[in-house]
Amino acid sequence: MLIGELVRVAWKAVTAHKLRSFLTLLGVIIGVMTVVAVVAVISGLNNYVATKIFSLSPDVFAVTRWGIITSREEFLAALKRKPVSKAEFDQVVRLARHAEKIGASSGTSRLARYGNRRLSSVQVSGTTSNMSEIRNLDLESGRFFTEMENEHRAYVAVIGSDLRDELFPRVDPIGRTFTLNGIPFEVIGLLVKQGSVLGQSQDTIAYIPRETLCKSWGANRNIAILVKAKGGVPGVPAAMDEMRSIFRSLRHTDPKAPDPVSFVNADSIQVVWKAITAAAFALLVFISGISLVVGAIVIANIMLVSVIERTKEIGLRLAVGARKRDILSQFLLEAGLLALGGGCLGVFFGWLIALCVDAFTPLPTLVTGGLVVSGLALATLTGLVAGVFPAIKASRLTPIEALRYE
Repeated sequence: MLIGELVRVAWKAVTAHKLRSFLTLLGVIIGVMTVVAVVAVISGLNNYVATKIFSLSPDVFAVTRWGIITSREEFLAALKRKPVSKAEFDQVVRLARHAEKIGASSGTSRLARYGNRRLSSVQVSGTTSNMSEIRNLDLESGRFFTEMENEHRAYVAVIGSDLRDELFPRVDPIGRTFTLNGIPFEVIGLLVKQGSVLGQSQDTIAYIPRETLCKSWGANRNIAILVKAKGGVPGVPAAMDEMRSIFRSLRHTDPKAPDPVSFVNADSIQVVWKAITAAAFALLVFISGISLVVGAIVIANIMLVSVIERTKEIGLRLAVGARKRDILSQFLLEAGLLALGGGCLGVFFGWLIALCVDAFTPLPTLVTGGLVVSGLALATLTGLVAGVFPAIKASRLTPIEALRYE
């Protein structure tokens, strides 16, 4: 039997009962739709995380008390560590040989005011003057503060675009003075707009000299040390080992004891993020797989019913010369076409859900050609697996028994 004839007969059988075929495919549609939507969201998040969330360059790492906390045990261990102090930062700057640049950062949250305008919960980041180079901060206008301004505790600030829009609408903020919890700061620079990350704005921020932050709101503040490795990315391991040795020496850490500080770089953050999304992906795909299994069972059931309904047709085909493999191929093709139709609808609805998520929520999505092909292949495979037993049963009918069937 020719392939074209097989496809024609199979398509006619599938479309003969449109409503029944559609109801049969609901499980496949829901399963494929869920898989496509979930993978689109997770792919979009991974892409967004890799390109926007982690502003650390591959050759930059942070030395902190907390690091990345992924368990209760790690949290308790971090609690036992001492905060990084200003004296330790000064020693690191003096002793480090594998670092091209070393900066310090401390943070707080404060209320900003200008005239009768105000903005609460502004992120205030007190840093050394080289932080703009270490973190690749782009300025729209103005300048970053100098190390002289940091050492002399100057009241200057570089602000984000949201802070500018809220406090200085329709005016140039450079040279104007606003207050953070009542303390006046002169705006000397404006950052390029960064946008939001999962609904959280990255532009409600003010960078000020770290020594000014300590003078204004207390000197006993934890420091995050940011290190730009000498020699680029290949130099990161050596720079991290050096920092580990320096802190173990400064804190007289026992050789068998864990490190007294934690290290964070872009790779380590992405590893943790991908582990989280992989677990979520596995769970959701498992749930989606249940729908596909249900859909496969329904397809198998309907195909068995179809075999019974068309017993005389099968007998007639066998009597006029059709081979058993032709009958087997026909019913497998019908199951595959049935599931492929459900896959097409599932991919379409999954794509629509991904578009809606991207448009109406902070979550980014990414639908690729590979995802579409995978969805269609998954649906077709489900149909073929479900159609194996009914197809074998149909091919094993004998012409005489089939023609006598009532």
